[in-house]
Amino acid sequence: MRVGVIGVQGDVSEHVEAVARAMHDAGKAGDAIAVRRREELDRVDALTIPGGESTTISKLLVKLGLFDDIVRRATAEAMPIMGTCAGCILLAKDAGIQADKTKTKLLGLMDMAVDRNAFGRQRESFEADIEVEGLDTPFHSIFIRAPAILRAWGDCTPLARYKDRIVLARQNNLIGAAFHPELSGDLRIHRWFLDLV
Repeated sequence: MRVGVIGVQGDVSEHVEAVARAMHDAGKAGDAIAVRRREELDRVDALTIPGGESTTISKLLVKLGLFDDIVRRATAEAMPIMGTCAGCILLAKDAGIQADKTKTKLLGLMDMAVDRNAFGRQRESFEADIEVEGLDTPFHSIFIRAPAILRAWGDCTPLARYKDRIVLARQNNLIGAAFHPELSGDLRIHRWFLDLV
């Protein structure tokens, strides 16, 4: 098994390390690699789109020729993809007026609408223990300039909320997390993602 982490901007090394540790802990053979070129994307079985700046990541995905290949592999091949924070925004079909203003091209793979920076700017970043469907104890979640999932429809299922806002959702082979599971030290969401591969 080989899991790619989009390596154009954001917390790439943290995701590579978390995926590698989750594989090791689950006894799965494989590796995690940063993906910056189409030939690297072609060699992975699953993909993580990390946090960072969603507009920048989107533009770089287009510039590097990765954008359309990601959409094709997610739809035609059902390649598992986990998007965290900015990655969650890019997976959504609707990211509101902020995405329109910045001309952020969304992958549009998940039936959900998100609000960028829903909890405020950098200084409003916070940590919280949240109940996640399918996990027996709360997951310690780190929110950094985090989005929120405003609504989910179709096949998109909310799995966790912070207060009244959806912060984790799944649609078939796709997972969108408004928080940063790679920073928590808790690998349960990464292991769960690997089970989709």
